[in-house]
Amino acid sequence: MAKNVVTTVWKENMQFESDNPSGHNLFMDAGEESGGKGEGFRPKALMLSSLAGCSGLDVVSLLKKMHAEVADFKIEVTAELTDEHPKFYNKVKVDYHFTDAELQPKKIQKAVNLSVTKYCGVMEMFRQFAEVEIEIHLHNLENN
Repeated sequence: MAKNVVTTVWKENMQFESDNPSGHNLFMDAGEESGGKGEGFRPKALMLSSLAGCSGLDVVSLLKKMHAEVADFKIEVTAELTDEHPKFYNKVKVDYHFTDAELQPKKIQKAVNLSVTKYCGVMEMFRQFAEVEIEIHLHNLENN
């Protein structure tokens, strides 16, 4: 069974530095309203970035294999936190935006569906605690 190990070290005040199996480090910090300086990533928001990154990597890889690359691709994740502590995301919306002059909607839909239902482990983790909604947006790039 594969394992990942990260080490997170308190630096000062409310700031932590965390390593990653990739060898890159990131900083986390609380906002000023919570006693931090706002000089790092917020831990809960990093979860949303992880969700987008996980699915995005799948989609890009699948579209390449399907010969359906796009000029631009972005993922917007919007999440609602519960009111009571411990606060967690209970509703998450993932909007996939694709832009190209020659979009291939069926292949894009297939790539997103495969990521969402089969490949993205972070998406599966989110489904364990949140209602997850997916929407695909296709934007045509005008040919000049």
